[in-house]
Amino acid sequence: MNLAPGIYSLRPSKCYKHRMNTALLKTDLPFPCRRGKVRDVYDLGDRLLLISTDRISAFDWIMPNGVPDKGRVLTQISAFWFAQLQVPHHVLSQDLDGIELSAAQRAPLVGRSMVVKNAEIVPIECVVRGYLEGSGWKEYRASGTVCGLPLPTGLLQGSALPAPIFTPATKAESGHDENISFERMIDIVGRETAEELRAKSLEVYLHGAAQAREVGIIIADTKFEWGRHEGQLILCDEVLTPDSSRFWPAERYQPGRSQPSFDKQFVRDWLETTTWDKNSPPPELPAEVIAGTRAKYIEAFELLTGQTFAWR
Repeated sequence: MNLAPGIYSLRPSKCYKHRMNTALLKTDLPFPCRRGKVRDVYDLGDRLLLISTDRISAFDWIMPNGVPDKGRVLTQISAFWFAQLQVPHHVLSQDLDGIELSAAQRAPLVGRSMVVKNAEIVPIECVVRGYLEGSGWKEYRASGTVCGLPLPTGLLQGSALPAPIFTPATKAESGHDENISFERMIDIVGRETAEELRAKSLEVYLHGAAQAREVGIIIADTKFEWGRHEGQLILCDEVLTPDSSRFWPAERYQPGRSQPSFDKQFVRDWLETTTWDKNSPPPELPAEVIAGTRAKYIEAFELLTGQTFAWR
């Protein structure tokens, strides 16, 4: 397998294999920063430093404790795909040597960081659905459509769609993104950009879904973030990870029910057993839920890439 140099060749130093695994919830570096649910993004001027923390969210809340190495899994899966996909993207390197950081600042960032191009992000979540689940399933039950697109009758929860569909959404700073029609997307970004984003998103999904299916993973749906850099549309953020996509084990796939998954299932399932009202700060996750979630993320990485996760 030929991988792009500097993108997917990282291995930890021995000290990582011998230290206790703890979740990295926040970074504090001497650069301008904005924080998302998972990522801390530092502005280096003409470049950005993207750091995937171990924060985990559910039901639109960030949990008070995280999942050790989750950020590394997301970063390494994204790096794997960026090296595979024949599409322009934002990744420059996973090498932090050119950034002025102390050894103490640098150590926790290994494996979870990418230096990327500073692109102008298109304000649309580019969602591709290959299977009927989530908000798409809810809409289909009510109207027989997904984001206004008519679908055949008789589909079940989790059914494969006749062909993948592109269903854009607006990008929300907090809470859920809002599904919009393709016509509304055209109003926001223009017809040429909208059609290019639709074509590129479907192309990346079809490639990734086919490759993942060969190793026993169904990528039911996913969302992409695109940006413009020097006039060119490039793929940004993370790509085809268990956080941006629904990953289902193919051997357990059965339409007509909720599918087991490789993502936050342990977290969501446990929260549903508690008295938490989803409107107040959530409870801490118990150790067994954290361990189970971590194991699922690592399993997804190892199945997908055929490699052993370096921070096991």
